[in-house]
Amino acid sequence: MSARYDFTGKVVLVTGGTRGIGAGIARGFAEAGAEVVVCARKEPGAAAGRFVQADVRDPADVERLVGALDRLDVLVNNAGGSPYAPLAAASPRLHARVVELNLVAPLLLSRAAHPLLAASRGSIVMIGSTSGTRPSPGTSAYGAAKAGLHHLAACLAAEWAPDVRVNTVVVGLAETPDALEHYGGSAERVRATVPAGRLALPEDVADACLWLAGAAYVTGAQILLHGGGETPAWRHAVAPPGPDTT
Repeated sequence: MSARYDFTGKVVLVTGGTRGIGAGIARGFAEAGAEVVVCARKEPGAAAGRFVQADVRDPADVERLVGALDRLDVLVNNAGGSPYAPLAAASPRLHARVVELNLVAPLLLSRAAHPLLAASRGSIVMIGSTSGTRPSPGTSAYGAAKAGLHHLAACLAAEWAPDVRVNTVVVGLAETPDALEHYGGSAERVRATVPAGRLALPEDVADACLWLAGAAYVTGAQILLHGGGETPAWRHAVAPPGPDTT
């Protein structure tokens, strides 16, 4: 991805920034000149930017992570995800941990980062999901948490304006190693459900984050990054219309 934005002198924190979409976001900001800090529970072999080990579900880790920063211009709340976990079959603790990671952690991080972001007139970008906009069978807790995240972003955008802007990238089906495993290895069949003909790449999400972080008047917005959505199932159940003979 070519750097089309200039974040020289800016400090950007990307949670879960060591792999998949998060790593793509971190690379995008680094290529645009930002000083990038990434965090995750496990230290990676390599990362775009400075790595800090932290569990974003742990309030003490969140305070330590943000407290070590002298400046912050952009917070990207990317850390998230869920295993396939049917509601009746998985443990209550698993569902609670999914909600903690995908909703409570971004809330804690945004709260801790607020003073630094207000001082720099910075912004927060939430990485949401289309699972929070339509039924998400098999990942109900995840979908509910992402729906809550979208609403949290809208609330914070209103509560913290004009000092801090808060926006959301609602990501659809994405092409990462973890996601392809989640789709059962049927990547081609999954791609065929997207009108754009392919899944979102980490670089696509990074582009949206860069734009939102630099768009000075945009707050409370949601960018639907889903390639046109998902073709509804009924389209495959009906025959294509024949030629018009009237």
